Amino acid sequence: MFKTYRSLPPTLALAGALVFGLAGTPVVAHAQDLASFEKRTTVKVLPNGLTILICERPEAPVFSYFTMVDAGSADDPQGASGLAHMFEHMAFKGTSEIGTTNYPAEKVALAKVEIAYAAYDAEKRKRVGQDPKKLAELKKTFDAATDAAQKYVIPNAFPQIAEQNGAEGLNASTGEDSTQYFWSMPSNRLELWAYMEASRIGDPVEREFYKERDVVQEERRMRIDSSPVGRMVEQFLATAYVAHPYGRSGVGWESEISQVTATEAAAFHKKYYVPANIVIAVVGDVKASTAMPILVKYFGKIPAGPKPEPMTTIEPQQMAEKNVIIHDQAQPFYLEGYHRPDYRDPDDAVYDAITDIFSNGRTARLYRTLVRDQRIAATAQGFSGFPGDKFPGLFAFYAVPLPGHTTDEVAAAIHKEIERLKTEDVTDDELAKFKTRTKADRLRGLADNAGLAQQLADYQTKFGDWRAMFREQAKDDAVTKADIRRVANQVFVESNRTTARIESIVPKAAPAAKNGAGQ
Repeated sequence: MFKTYRSLPPTLALAGALVFGLAGTPVVAHAQDLASFEKRTTVKVLPNGLTILICERPEAPVFSYFTMVDAGSADDPQGASGLAHMFEHMAFKGTSEIGTTNYPAEKVALAKVEIAYAAYDAEKRKRVGQDPKKLAELKKTFDAATDAAQKYVIPNAFPQIAEQNGAEGLNASTGEDSTQYFWSMPSNRLELWAYMEASRIGDPVEREFYKERDVVQEERRMRIDSSPVGRMVEQFLATAYVAHPYGRSGVGWESEISQVTATEAAAFHKKYYVPANIVIAVVGDVKASTAMPILVKYFGKIPAGPKPEPMTTIEPQQMAEKNVIIHDQAQPFYLEGYHRPDYRDPDDAVYDAITDIFSNGRTARLYRTLVRDQRIAATAQGFSGFPGDKFPGLFAFYAVPLPGHTTDEVAAAIHKEIERLKTEDVTDDELAKFKTRTKADRLRGLADNAGLAQQLADYQTKFGDWRAMFREQAKDDAVTKADIRRVANQVFVESNRTTARIESIVPKAAPAAKNGAGQ
């Protein structure tokens, strides 16, 4: 049901701009379009601090929504990595009214689960004097309390109600910077959606928490522990960052996942899932004049709370190249990254230009050089904003060597292309293609209600104004050859570089059996 966490390479989140007509016809965004678009877009900040955007697109009797919580894995408390990610898995477990046969009794049972788990966990954490017999008894008590609470659960009740009423694409995702929830639904089910989403945010029940914690542990084993590339990426980020939470495992370190509790989750929710930290965009066959009062009715009931304090940790400047080498019986892999500023940086569009010129399609530089001409790699790309862009992230390059070729070869080829970017201007054609493709990419990203809802929520969250969408294309169009050379020379330097690679090891052959062995 849920999105894959931190895949490689991540989606290149090229920020969307408004470049389409109100009826869906592509046009170049300008002041007149903004004025027309503003007539169909309504923004309201509720008294509790929650921001709601409604964009009217009546072409079909459906709507899409996108809820963005301005908190992600970077906000995990120290010692509780993976906690934000847990909410992706707990997203649709239900409320005090959905998913239970008797909530008053279930609430008492869940409290007993926490008491039992706290006692078991305290004994388990003892480094000296742990009593195995007592630990086994406490585990038995915890399991019994969990089974007792489970008797009140109606499994999958929340998604079933949504889907029985026409919901499609019901999903959630977790990133380093934010957590998202979204689906599409017939427009005549708007009030049902408002009730369900407002209840999910304001009245969640952490039922089946430890069951889902086991699922997350299995996810970690599958995507990281059992994946050479997953392990490499995790070590790469832990090496690239020494202070900022971007260096922690987003899915969670195993020892911390195994100990996080529903009580800690409730505290995280109380701190970060406050209305002032949430933006909800609704796009489709809805009229703001009639829809907004419905949304205010339900979302306005969510208790207010202070907006979480901003992140204060700043990653110190990297002073020397850092390297990670993993020896494994696996396909060789090469990855390197350079620290870059966050999305608010004036040169943010320049990084988009470099991404496009290096990686967009078969005419891109890395593909032409490493894949087509030299034939030393199966694939090669560069991408920006990894693992996030809310805070200073990384501009990264990666390549997968072909059999018979090494990570040293692909690294040298990538560095040669980087040096060329520093010393030679990109061509007129490359720069023009970048600017043309950004327009097309934004059109595709905003072609449906779901894409537009995501962009509205994203820009409102990041800039406090969805209209910032209109300014992005102007920033891309303003990128010059000199800008690209300047940024390349500032950022792509050895002392700012972290590399990671998988080096293949050949398994040792089993010793030959001696004559007469086994006889």
